[in-house]
Amino acid sequence: MKIEKANAGHLTNFEVLDFLRTRGAKTDPMGCLGAVAASECKVYEFLLKTPACNQTKESVSEFAKRCEGFKLTHAEKQNIINWRPSSVPDVFSMVEECEKRFSRDEHGVICKPDERVKEILNLIDEVLPPAPTEPEDEVMEDA
Repeated sequence: MKIEKANAGHLTNFEVLDFLRTRGAKTDPMGCLGAVAASECKVYEFLLKTPACNQTKESVSEFAKRCEGFKLTHAEKQNIINWRPSSVPDVFSMVEECEKRFSRDEHGVICKPDERVKEILNLIDEVLPPAPTEPEDEVMEDA
């Protein structure tokens, strides 16, 4: 393997999942023997339960491009892509100084921060595929 660019930045969960798929990771521990390390199979299994399992390169790229008007940091975009927030409080917890930064729209017009956050949520719903749903068996076990 050749390193093309050392420390090119952080990866999204989708990028890690995609990489593990190309390496032959499986959820069956016996299917992983030899192809990838056991730890990689565990990571693969975990990522299949996150929003990354339904994402595509196109959806991630489109979201990153269309959210430019919100002036999110790279880390904030990455968190949103990784965890696909679905409520205003979720976004507020992922965006630093959300109240202050979202008090104006992309044209500098004063607006309510909640309205800007709802715009992000609409963009998320429009561009990123829905997060996986938990099977009822797992929900019952957690209770």
